[in-house]
Amino acid sequence: MAAALAAFATVPQGLRANRGLTTTVKTRSVSLVSKLTSKRKYGLQQCSATPTLAREALAAPPVSIDSIAEQLKAAGGPKERAQLLLELAKSLPPFPADARTMANRVMGCTAQVWVDAELNSSGRVQFSADSDSDVTRGLAAVLVTALSGLTPAQVLEVEPEDLAELQLGPAVLTPSRTNGFLNMLEAMRKRARVLSGAFLPTFPSLRVSADAIDPQGTFAIAQAKYLEPDPAQVDALVKVLSEKRIGLVAHFYMDPQVQGVLSAAAERWPHIHISDSLVMADSAVRMAEAGCTSVAVLGVDFMSENVRAILDEAGHADVAVYRMAAADIGCSLAEAAEAPAYSAYLGAAAGNAAPALHVVYINTSLRTKALAHAQVPTITCTSSNVVQTVLQAFAQVPGINVYYGPDTYMGANLAVMLRAVAQMSDEEIRALHPEHNRESVRALLPRLHYFESGTCIVHHLFGAEVSQLLREAYGDAYLTAHFEVPGEMFALAMEAKKRGMGVVGSTQNILDFIAAKLAEAVERPFPDTLQVVLGTESGMVTAIVRKVQAMLRAAGRLDVTVEIVFPVASEAITTSANSPADPSQGASAGGTLPGGLPVVPGPAGGEGCSAEGGCASCPYMKMNSLDALLGVCAKIGTPGEALLEAFRPRAYTEPMADGRSIAAAGCEPILYMRGFQASKRLPDALVADILSRKHA
Repeated sequence: MAAALAAFATVPQGLRANRGLTTTVKTRSVSLVSKLTSKRKYGLQQCSATPTLAREALAAPPVSIDSIAEQLKAAGGPKERAQLLLELAKSLPPFPADARTMANRVMGCTAQVWVDAELNSSGRVQFSADSDSDVTRGLAAVLVTALSGLTPAQVLEVEPEDLAELQLGPAVLTPSRTNGFLNMLEAMRKRARVLSGAFLPTFPSLRVSADAIDPQGTFAIAQAKYLEPDPAQVDALVKVLSEKRIGLVAHFYMDPQVQGVLSAAAERWPHIHISDSLVMADSAVRMAEAGCTSVAVLGVDFMSENVRAILDEAGHADVAVYRMAAADIGCSLAEAAEAPAYSAYLGAAAGNAAPALHVVYINTSLRTKALAHAQVPTITCTSSNVVQTVLQAFAQVPGINVYYGPDTYMGANLAVMLRAVAQMSDEEIRALHPEHNRESVRALLPRLHYFESGTCIVHHLFGAEVSQLLREAYGDAYLTAHFEVPGEMFALAMEAKKRGMGVVGSTQNILDFIAAKLAEAVERPFPDTLQVVLGTESGMVTAIVRKVQAMLRAAGRLDVTVEIVFPVASEAITTSANSPADPSQGASAGGTLPGGLPVVPGPAGGEGCSAEGGCASCPYMKMNSLDALLGVCAKIGTPGEALLEAFRPRAYTEPMADGRSIAAAGCEPILYMRGFQASKRLPDALVADILSRKHA
């Protein structure tokens, strides 16, 4: 079950809108027949239905898709329908050899598929396609037949669920071929959009092969600059860490310069770990057990605070922990949970007559976790386990109300996802969680609540504008999205996920998804290019590049490439120190982020982002510079270490009402999460707390 939903990132294929092309997820007032075959609307030539579809009929385009649907329906069982696809494959005109280019390849297909399009003299689209698989070629013939002869605007009206009328269910097509069919449609829609004259933006990207990195655009050039780190900097870092027995934990969102050096140094000093926030503290404990006498934390303050508290709980209070700045390294999301509005939100939960559980995102301070737990029984979650945590709570405690926070986008996305789950079959739902079915999921929806005033300033950039541009220009690419992104980006990635082309989850889920798709590509015996949209903080690129190149080198594949695309929002931010506001360029006078970091909105350059802080780049994370790291390490173990007091994370030693320190109380929701991860059930102590507070 953990693998089935290793957090929302791995929601199984039952969530597909097409369900094997036999079930739609919404009722459409206009059927595919009326959409594509009305002579009055489109002026298409109709074909009469016959038990088999003659090649001569296919050779006289355009043939309506309802005619093909009728032939498939009349063909009888799955074997007959599969045979009809093979007959259709023979009808496709020869595909020009010079059109068999990577630009015409359809991503997400297990076979090689090529699609091309042009406008005829009357302004209608003529598609051509080919595949090295006969069945896939038959599917391509269905789409070429159905869509050729339409205007570009009419092609764009055809949506994946429209193809359900073809009745090519799982008995006819494997899941991979179903996905390939839908990906062909998306590729054709993109080509129709180009032929319509629409402007399709090109975002900056990195093209990564086994032995090269090719940046496209100024932001990508800035990212690529540090992927091959300065050997002298690596030597200096390894020397100081090894001599002073310093462990180092860093988040994926570090600046590329820092990550490049850290990744190279990790090959020579084993006590360096780069990850998402979930395992940073666990890694620090392992380093302490291996003999490290201090730990440097590269992240925002709640990360170093968690490391300090978990080390203390594990009996390593003697191991020093250091942040990378004397000033606060803030987080807009964590600070939203410190606001009075969040306390009021929890106060309402505590006042509910029904049992209540607060599921708090790990990206919050120990103070937030401690004070929240004092109000409402609380368990920590991550973006990779929030879905299972919530489903288990509803299954394990009858009548419970679950209050999620503080990330508004994640909460809203969770609610949307569970509403989609409620439309699945009982069998599909049990694959997600064995104790739930359609009735139970529908019953829990009114009892799921989320805070509505908390956002991450980075993921906030992936809003409507960026999502629309991605839909139009990169709809046929692999789409990744962190669970914290706004609903528009979430919906886009979920649509892609339905056809095997997307993932929504944690940073680790995103990395695992890319690795899985690349593993499939290197197993195929032909060249390939995977275009992946990075829907999270741009610092993630270093881990992706290193993973991709390691896999390609191990496989000996010089003919496979991964292109990492960086979406750009026009509202991307840059620090005012690096990009002063210029009213003549449309930028405002700037402002101040939570924690006091000054920023100015708007693009820093022609691409709408910069290496200093735009393009989904967290300005707080960038406070963890390489110079800061080396400066801290230089003082450790010397008389100068006394100057690092301001670099120590908050200890939260203040007592709570029950006499425990805030740190100890704040660790309890984290330990509950660890217990849940181990047993897949809420810990008995947490359940007892939930029930006892309503009877106190």
